[in-house]
Amino acid sequence: MPQRLVVKVGTSTLTHPSGALDLRSMEALVRVLSDLNGRGWQVVLVTSGAIAVGTARMGLPERPRALRMKQAAAAVGQCRMMHIYDKLFAEYNRTMAQILLTGDDVSDPARAAHLRATFSALLELGVIPVVNENDSVSSAEIETGAHKVLGDNDTLSAMVAALCGARLLVLLSDIDGLYTADPRADPSARLLPLVEALTPEVRRLAGGAGTWRGTGGMATKLSAAEIAMRAGCDMVITNGARPGSLYDITEGKPVGTRFVGASTQGGEAHD
Repeated sequence: MPQRLVVKVGTSTLTHPSGALDLRSMEALVRVLSDLNGRGWQVVLVTSGAIAVGTARMGLPERPRALRMKQAAAAVGQCRMMHIYDKLFAEYNRTMAQILLTGDDVSDPARAAHLRATFSALLELGVIPVVNENDSVSSAEIETGAHKVLGDNDTLSAMVAALCGARLLVLLSDIDGLYTADPRADPSARLLPLVEALTPEVRRLAGGAGTWRGTGGMATKLSAAEIAMRAGCDMVITNGARPGSLYDITEGKPVGTRFVGASTQGGEAHD
């Protein structure tokens, strides 16, 4: 079976502080993903950024506060992002597809089965699915709630990895991995290169959310790790400023923090 790779890229990697798209970062990421696809990896990209991009595109002074305005910004931003992704992937002779998901799509068994079949068909055809939560109709990510299923793209990417039977999930973030403390506040913080179990000690290392442009902090990444590891998928957290590190990660080299999936416990890491 072909190797399947899911890569999640966060808003802070995709955008400038103003909220406008960072085209150089997008182009570098697309180039690496296209090359990995050429090497035989079946690639799925989970992308954030729609609300931030829509906010900048409409010239709004700040991220909207009202839910309906956030969803309007997401609709504008999603269109903008997919247009640019499509152009960039085409430059490297790759075809992409857009998949927008809500919580019901992954929690309902019948929908999940159809979704799994869709992903398989696209990947078998050599297409690179580009996935985001459908913020225009789903409020799970933008508004907290007791019944949310997704709620952030870290969780979404882990669920997609499990659905696809991916061997590897990579979260491209604004930090290098999981540290013993917040490296932005504590110079003595150490990077943990390998996590084989989500112990209470590991869970206590999770901090709050990152920048205003994103929603996910380390806590959501550990939740994603739990989903991925349970599905037998390795997960790596690393810095999105260096998309070229995906080459080393797919070769099993130590980059960022690798969470070892259940199927590889006690054995070799995925190549």
